[in-house]
Amino acid sequence: MGATSHQAGAAGRALTADRPSSVRNVVLVGHSGAGKTTLVEALALTAGAVNRAGRVEDGTAVSDYDEIEHRRQRSIQLSLVPVEWAGIKINILDTPGYADFVGELRAGLRAADAALFVVSASDGIDGATRTVWDECEAVGMPRAIVVTHLEAARADYSQMTAVCGETFGAEDPDAVIPLYLPLHGPAGPDGHAPVTGLLGLLSRRVHDYTSGERAERDPDPAELALIDGARSRLIEGIIAESEDESLMDRYLGGEDIDLKTLVDDLERAVARGTFHPVLMAAPATDGARQGLGTVELLELITGGFPTPLERAPVTVTAPDGTPRPAAACDPAGPLLAEVVKTSSDPYVGRVSLVRVFSGTLHPEETVHVSGHGPADRGHEDHDVDERIGTLTSPFGKQQRTLGACIAGDLACVAKLTRAETGDTLSGKDAPLLMEPWAMPQPLLPLAIEAHSKADEDKLSQALARLVAEDPTMRLEQNPHTHQLVLWSLGEAHQDVALERLRTRYGVQVDPVPHRVSLRETFGAKAAGRGRHVKQSGGHGQYAICEIEVEPLPPGSGIEFVDKVVGGAVPRQFIPSVEKGVRAQAARGLAAGHPLVDVRITLRDGKAHSVDSSDAAFQTAGALALREAAADTPIHLLEPVAELDVLVPDEYVGPVMSDLAGRRGRVVGTEQAGSGRTRVRAEVPELEIGRYAVDLRSVSHGTGRFSRAYARHEPMPAHLADKMREQAEKGSNLT
Repeated sequence: MGATSHQAGAAGRALTADRPSSVRNVVLVGHSGAGKTTLVEALALTAGAVNRAGRVEDGTAVSDYDEIEHRRQRSIQLSLVPVEWAGIKINILDTPGYADFVGELRAGLRAADAALFVVSASDGIDGATRTVWDECEAVGMPRAIVVTHLEAARADYSQMTAVCGETFGAEDPDAVIPLYLPLHGPAGPDGHAPVTGLLGLLSRRVHDYTSGERAERDPDPAELALIDGARSRLIEGIIAESEDESLMDRYLGGEDIDLKTLVDDLERAVARGTFHPVLMAAPATDGARQGLGTVELLELITGGFPTPLERAPVTVTAPDGTPRPAAACDPAGPLLAEVVKTSSDPYVGRVSLVRVFSGTLHPEETVHVSGHGPADRGHEDHDVDERIGTLTSPFGKQQRTLGACIAGDLACVAKLTRAETGDTLSGKDAPLLMEPWAMPQPLLPLAIEAHSKADEDKLSQALARLVAEDPTMRLEQNPHTHQLVLWSLGEAHQDVALERLRTRYGVQVDPVPHRVSLRETFGAKAAGRGRHVKQSGGHGQYAICEIEVEPLPPGSGIEFVDKVVGGAVPRQFIPSVEKGVRAQAARGLAAGHPLVDVRITLRDGKAHSVDSSDAAFQTAGALALREAAADTPIHLLEPVAELDVLVPDEYVGPVMSDLAGRRGRVVGTEQAGSGRTRVRAEVPELEIGRYAVDLRSVSHGTGRFSRAYARHEPMPAHLADKMREQAEKGSNLT
C-alpha cells in the first residue's frame, strides 16, 4: 500500500509455504461478468506466474480452463490459483458469480481467510453480492473492494466508490473508502480519457502504468490538489479504527501523522475486518507486464489481509460428537483438514481440494475421513481410513507436485476415493470432525431417464459420482412417482450436470416431465361387492366379499376393519381381502394415484369349501373397491408445501402477489433482520416446480426460500378433471 518493492514468484514451479505466516488465502466474490477471472489472470501476470497471454506453460488458461467453462464462457466452479509476491504465497480462489453455482462460492468462503469483492464500474452491484457481503460481515471476515471495467465508456470511478460506500458501508460509511484516485490520460476521439495510473492518497505518490509497469513519481501541483482533497477523509477513517485512542486528538490538533503509522493502522484494521479499502484494477494492455492497480492489490493482500494464524481456532468434535479441544493453526499440531471441493479427472480419478487447518499433510500417508453428509442428498456418512496419493498444487490444468502441505495452506489430494466435499481429514489415531458449512438447498427438480440400455447400465455410478462432487445437488428416487429426480439450484446448474454426465461419464439422459405425488380419496360413503367366480373345469375360483368405504380425516391413511359375522368369509381369507383391497388402493381408482384417508369395512361375503383361495379373495377385494368407487365422487388430493421465503423489504409486495398467482395462501410475515422480511405461505406443489428460478427473477437474485411438505388437500374441480383426462389418455403428465 505504500511504496514497497515487489518480488514476483517464479513461474513453472510449485509454490510451497514453510510457515503459516507466509500464506494468504483470499476468495474473489462478485456477480457474473464483474471481471473476477480477468483479475485473477492480471494478478498472476504481475506476479510472474503466467506469460503475457495469460497462459501457463502448457498453453492453457490459468482459470476457467474446464471444457464446459470454455464453451459457456462462464465460471462454473471454484478454481485455485497460487501465486507468490514478496515472499508470500497467495492462494487466490476464483468463484463463479452466477447464482446457480453458489455452492462453489460457499466452498471458497470456507477455504479463505479474507474476501476481495469485485464490482464493475459499468454494471454496479447486484443484490446477491450485497447478500454475500452481509454474510461475511456476520462472521467478521476481512474484506476489500476492487473496481473493474474502468475502460468502459460509462465507467465513473468516483460514482462507483460512492455506491460502494452506500451499499457496503451502511453501518459505517467511513469504513469503506478508496485508497487511490484514478490518473487519466489524454481523451480519445470518443471523449473517453483512459486511466493510466493511480494517485496514492496515503503516500502522496503517483503510480504511473503508462510504460506497462508501475513507475512512481512525485505528483504535479494539480495532482497533489486532487490527492489532498480526498486524503483527509481516508486518514480520519483509518484513525477511527486505530487502537491508539490518542491518534485522533493529535491529528485534529494539527499533527502530521507519519506514513508508517497510518499504513500499520490501516493493515491492522483491514485484517480485523473493520475497514474495507476500495481499489481499482485493469488487465495489462498489449505488451505490458503489469495490469493497472495489480501491484497495489498484491501489496494489500500480503500486507493487509490476515494470515491463517489470525483465524480463530477451529471447533471440532470426535466423529461420535464428543467435544475435542479447538484446533489452532500449528504445523506441528494434530492433523485437521477439510475437503472444500471434489472433482474428477479422467486420468487421475477423484481429486480433492483440501484446506489444512492444523498439522501437516504428507503424501502417501493414511488419514481418517470423517463426514456426516446430507443423507437426503445422497451423501452417506464417512468414518473410514484412507491412504492419500500425491499432493499437488493446481495451476490451470497442470498439477505441480508438493512435498507437504502445512497448516493454513491448500493443496490437491489424489486417490481419496471415499471422501466428499465437506468431509474432514484427520489423524487415523485421533479422528476429528468439523461442522460442515451451510449449503443452499437444491429446489429445482429435473426428472431424467436413461437414453438407452447402455446408458442405463452406467447411469447409477455416474450419478453417484456427480452428486459426490457437488453437495448442492440431490438425487431422489421418488417412491410414489417412481421417477429419478435430480434436484439442483437452477437451470444452468441442471444444464451443466447433464453436460458433465454426457462428456465426463459418457452417459446420455433424457429429461421428462416432473410429476408430483397426487392422491385419491372418497368424497362420500360408498359400498361395493366383489364377485370372483370361475368354474371352467378342474379347480375353480370362488370368492365374494362386500365392503363399505367411508372417508377419514386427512392423514389417516387406509384403515381396514373386519365386521364379518357368522363365518361368511373364513378367517384365513380375511387377510387376503385386505391384501387385495390395499393393492388396488395403491394402484388408484380414478386417475391412477394411490388411495388414502378411507376406512374400508368388510361386512359380508361367501366362500366355497373347495374353490376359494387366497388369490381369489385378493381379486374379490380389489373388485369390491373398484365397484364402490364407480358411483361415488373420487377427489384428487394434491400435495401442499410450506414455503419460507426470505427477501429484502422492497420485494415483499411482488413476492406475495406472485404467491397469490400460484394458488398460495400467505400465513404470516415477520421481520428477519435489518431490511429483510420472512414470508410464510402454503402453496400447492404443482405450482412451485420452477419457483427456484421464478423467485430469483421476482427478487432480482436476492430472495431465498425453503420448502417442506405440509399435507395433501383436495384439488380444485377443474384441475382435477384435467388430470383425469390426462390419465385416460395415458399421458400422466402430473
